[in-house]
Amino acid sequence: MKISEVSKKYDISPDTLRYYEKEGLLPNVKKNASGIREYSEADCGWVEFIKCMRSAGLSIEVLAKYIELFHMGNSTREERKQILIEERAKLIQKRDTIQTTIDKLDYKISAYDDIMKEKEKRLLKK
Repeated sequence: MKISEVSKKYDISPDTLRYYEKEGLLPNVKKNASGIREYSEADCGWVEFIKCMRSAGLSIEVLAKYIELFHMGNSTREERKQILIEERAKLIQKRDTIQTTIDKLDYKISAYDDIMKEKEKRLLKK
C-alpha cells in the first residue's frame, strides 16, 4: 500500500507516518525504485498497533523501545512483556482516576437535579 492509502485506512496523516518511521516505530517500510513507500501487511499491522497504543497514551519513546526489542528477537520477550505490564498498570491507574472523576461529576449532577426538583415542588405548591 502507498502512504496515502495507509493514511486513509488508519486515519493517520502521511506526516505522522513519516514521523513514526523517523522515530523508529516503522523501521522496515520499503521504498520502490521511485522512492515511494510501499507498506506491507506487516507494516500495516504495526501501524494499527501503534495507533492503538498512542490513543491509549503510550509515549513514542516506550513504543520505540518495544519495537526495537521486538526486532532483536525472542531473547527480549520478557523485557517486552514487562513493558506491556507496566503500561497496562499505568492505564488501569488512569482508568481509576477517570472513574473517580466521573463519580464526583455524577454526584454533582445529582445534586443539581435534587435542587431543581425542590424548586419545582415549591412552584407547584403556589
